[in-house]
Amino acid sequence: MQDAEQLARFERAIAAEEKVEPRDWMPDKYRANLIRQISQHAHSEVVGQLPEGNWITRAPSLRRKAILLAKVQDEAGHGLYLYSATETLGVTREELQDDLLSGRAKYASIFNYPTLSWADVGAIGWLVDGAAIVNQISLCRTSYGPYARAMVRICKEESFHQRQGFEIMQTLAAGSPAQKAMAQDALDRWWWPTLMMFGPHDAESAHSQQSMQWKIKRQSNDELRQKFVDQTAEQAAHIGLVVPDPALRWNAARRHYDFGAIDWAEFQRVLGGNGPCNRARLAARRKAHADGAWVREAMLAHAAKQAARAAA
Repeated sequence: MQDAEQLARFERAIAAEEKVEPRDWMPDKYRANLIRQISQHAHSEVVGQLPEGNWITRAPSLRRKAILLAKVQDEAGHGLYLYSATETLGVTREELQDDLLSGRAKYASIFNYPTLSWADVGAIGWLVDGAAIVNQISLCRTSYGPYARAMVRICKEESFHQRQGFEIMQTLAAGSPAQKAMAQDALDRWWWPTLMMFGPHDAESAHSQQSMQWKIKRQSNDELRQKFVDQTAEQAAHIGLVVPDPALRWNAARRHYDFGAIDWAEFQRVLGGNGPCNRARLAARRKAHADGAWVREAMLAHAAKQAARAAA
């Protein structure tokens, strides 16, 4: 009876747009759904450093290098905010890391594609971070307080990431024929994987309906994907690049762009660990974790020493 009353009170709070805080009662499924979503988001931020980090030493100018360094550093910070938010749900950082390093946890499939040219850095900023902003702006209103507050800061920084990516693509598109071809090639390779980032169609998504009901998610996968296509198609036309979708066209009746079918078999293949860079990404994270063991040990030793002094 008590659980039924608590659930009714919880659902009234959700309906009234009240934020759920860590010490509030929440259904086990709500907690589990949040742990899955926020930790996956955190893992994506951390693994997402790798494709762009590959180009830090090869950036075409000191200015571009400084911007890229700042961007990669931001992604590490985003992972920290999100791991901290996940910990408020009763899971430890060590558990989250074990899930990632063992391959049990998922992260955004987009980061399992290689960055073959400097234009790919621009495409990631423009397309991937642009898609992230579309998704994450709605998450600023998510029902779980710590997640919503983390997203406010993350969205501000992601807007910088999207702008710098678009600037790279705009500069290349206005440059020599070879530079424009490089930008077009990057758009051709990153367009469809970016659309996959929003997840399966709503009817085929395992978590969307419950997440929408509890206002963890505020918009559906298909709504967010459509919003991204509408804004990005205009941006591509503005800088003279062609979206690699012959079915892309403005639908005056719907007031949205129509676009072609997504290859969901590729999405499932990459999500299942068989993308171009899945193994390399996990190997890089495992190596970084092992190489950083001495830092963690030193921090724990320092904390123990400080605690001993305080107790003396």
